[in-house]
Amino acid sequence: MGNVTGTVAAKFAFFPPDPPTYEVVKDEDGRYVFNGVTEDKNVNVHVLETKGGNKIVATFWKHPYARFTFLYSHGNAADLGQMHELFIELRAHLRINIMSYDYSGYGASTGKPSEFNTYYDIEAVYDCLKNEYEIKQEDIILYGQSVGSGPTIHLATKLQNLRAVAIHSGILSGLRVLYPVKMTFWFDIFKNIDKIRHVNCPVLVIHGTNDDIVDVYHGKRLWELSKEKYEPLWVKGGGHCNIETFPEYLKHLRKFLNAMEKLTITGQTNKQLTQNPSFSENKNIKCLRFSKK
Repeated sequence: MGNVTGTVAAKFAFFPPDPPTYEVVKDEDGRYVFNGVTEDKNVNVHVLETKGGNKIVATFWKHPYARFTFLYSHGNAADLGQMHELFIELRAHLRINIMSYDYSGYGASTGKPSEFNTYYDIEAVYDCLKNEYEIKQEDIILYGQSVGSGPTIHLATKLQNLRAVAIHSGILSGLRVLYPVKMTFWFDIFKNIDKIRHVNCPVLVIHGTNDDIVDVYHGKRLWELSKEKYEPLWVKGGGHCNIETFPEYLKHLRKFLNAMEKLTITGQTNKQLTQNPSFSENKNIKCLRFSKK
């Protein structure tokens, strides 16, 4: 299947909303703001240049008493204009800052979506957190949803003192969403199945048991391969795009954050944070592609 399959995997990996749901403009003070999205005084809008030469939009949602900062990589068919209500809820209920961004080619970000552009994108956003806000690695939790699990796990392999990583409806790889392959091919994209082994901080996995886009097997396997496993959340009846509507979602995130507050970051591998709860279903990966719900 070779090059043809590689092309197919790349084609179906990205679905930026068309047209974008927002515009970025400058206000009277020369600050970037979202046009068409309710203004929030505790939100800063940034336009960042990446190693790939693109200019991407990022937003920093401030909480005055934040305990951690989420660096949030959103799902496939969304842009920042569609995420602001969720960020308001997460910021309030979890007492966190949230730094999020639109991938190259999404929203008001320039360029074209690609695997490597998402890596350049998240690296530019992390640099902004470090340099603009002076936020330390140990106060950052990388949060990746769906396709966002790719750049999230990529960055997590490069940072040794992160507080934690959360993978929400994550993928083993782009090709594995399409076909039940048993090995990693060179033309595959987002090879999370190989990279997750090199993440040295606690990993929380959240996945819906009825996900018909990315089978729950992906989440199960990512959790199994993680070095430092935090108690996973398998949302019974949850799909690919509705996990946030289940009450156990926020409850489990609060529990997770409380546990992360008690950790001492040493740069060394911590004890396993949970025993191995049973999740013995051994389903085949469904041959489904990414698509809009």
